[in-house]
This record gives sequence, structure tokens and C-alpha cells, in this order.
Amino acid sequence: MERTCCTMEESDSEKRMEKENLGPRMDPPIGEPEGSLGWMIPNTTMKKKVLLMGKSGSGKTSMRSIIFANYIARDTRRLGATIDVEHSHVRFLGNLVLNLWDCGGQDNFMENYFTSQRDNIFRNVEVLIYVFDVESRELEKDMHYYQSCLEAILQNSPDAKIFCLVHKMDLVQEDQRDLAWSSIVYQLIPNVQQLEMNLKNFAEIIEADEVILFERATFLVISHYQCKDQRDTHRFEKISNIIKQFKLSCSKLAASFQSMEVRNSNFAAFIDIFTTNTYVMVVMSDPSIRKFKFS
Repeated sequence: MERTCCTMEESDSEKRMEKENLGPRMDPPIGEPEGSLGWMIPNTTMKKKVLLMGKSGSGKTSMRSIIFANYIARDTRRLGATIDVEHSHVRFLGNLVLNLWDCGGQDNFMENYFTSQRDNIFRNVEVLIYVFDVESRELEKDMHYYQSCLEAILQNSPDAKIFCLVHKMDLVQEDQRDLAWSSIVYQLIPNVQQLEMNLKNFAEIIEADEVILFERATFLVISHYQCKDQRDTHRFEKISNIIKQFKLSCSKLAASFQSMEVRNSNFAAFIDIFTTNTYVMVVMSDPSIRKFKFS
């Protein structure tokens, strides 16, 4: 028999933070060394420029709104076409600020990006995300614009990381969309290798089957460590989507999500706040361990 327990509490500050996606400033915990699980991002603000480009109607703005502004898929139908460049700043893990440039995909805008606005658009880019519409009937033009983007990036930001998404919001499963964005954000996190090593140590100390670290506002997967093989390779993204939907339900009740516990005869899973800007999920299957440590 499966048992699920959830904890909700009212929090005006957290509701505002999730609405605006402005995480609180994160200071390293006292006594914790750089790279520890409690120390994620340096205390100074780090800004990363992210270009979001692709043909008009490919789903760029809808995707951004679902991941970073807590939209649900059906609400994105009300979004209009992006005019020129729409700027937004998303605070991630406290002091990592993603400077998102959502570039309109109409032909006249695209041509301007490669001519008069070339230096401004493509300079100091950390990540280029180019989105293809799977229903497009102008593949040749799409490839021409993509090639032009690659040339401009190579000239102005040669060290930028490039991601190509073949995408349409109503045709792509939500867990697959979260997987893509988790992979992209992973590339922007400093000290991530040290973080993974400490997550491994943490999992081994508590004898967990698996430990997953989520960013608090977006619930994107930051890192994980598993001691046992799992059958579902997309389980993190499915969990992320379920929790985000539940958080939206909580907000309708003027409450905020804090923790969740799921138990059955095979395992116990615990999700709770870990640091100022993260949630942790711990999974245990050994009955003696999970009963001793968490009952």
C-alpha cells in the first residue's frame, strides 16, 4: 500500500519569489568549504547570456514560459508572437542570473540579427538554444537561418555552448521538455563536478539508493547520484513535472509546497528543502534503513 504525505505552509515571500522567479541571495553556509552540497554558487552575482532563437511559431516563448514562469501548457496559447527581442532575467540557484534573450523569429527580425544587430545579439553569449518547428514546411530556410546563427556565434562568442531542439509544445511530452532544459542549465552551473562528488558521498553515508538535487524555483534537475540501476531513464523529469503541477495547485490554496513523503512496500522517497535554493529527493529501498532513519 502506497502512502503519500505532503507538507504545505503559507508563505507570501515564497509565492512572490516563485511568481517572479527571484531566488533569495545565497551566502555560503558558515564552515562549509567551497564545492560542498551547501555551497553552490559564489556569493557574487554571475550573469550568463542565453540566446533563444528559431522560426516564429516554433514554441520558443511557450517553452520559456512553462519552464521559468510556471505556465501550464494550455495557457501558452494566449501568448502572442515575440516582437524583436524580449529580455528577461531569471535568478537560478540564488546568484546565477540567466539573461534570456528571446528573439522573434519573423523573417525581417532574423535578417536584422545577422546584419545591423549582429554584434549586439551574438556578443558575450554563453549558450545558444536554437528551436526547430517539427511541423515546418520551410526546412531550407530554417537551415539557412540556423547556419547563419552558427557563423555569427563562431565570430562573436566562439566558446558558447550550442543546443538544437526539435520542438513543438503540443507534440513534445512535458518530461522530455524538462530533460532538455535540465541538460542546458547543467552546463551553466559552476563547480558542478565537485558538487556531484559530494552528492555521491552524501548518498553513500545515508545508504540511499538514489539522491536527486532540484533547483527550488523551477524544479529542474541539477545533479543526481544512484547506487542502484533504475528502469525509467526519464524518472527525474517526470518527478519534476509532477511536483511543479502540485506546486501550482498549492498556490491556488494560498499555500506553498514544502515537502513530500511517499512510502510503499518497495521503497520510501522523501522530498524536502535542502538549501536556500534547492530541494533534495532521497530514495531508499532497504526496509531496515528507511525505517530506522526516517520513521
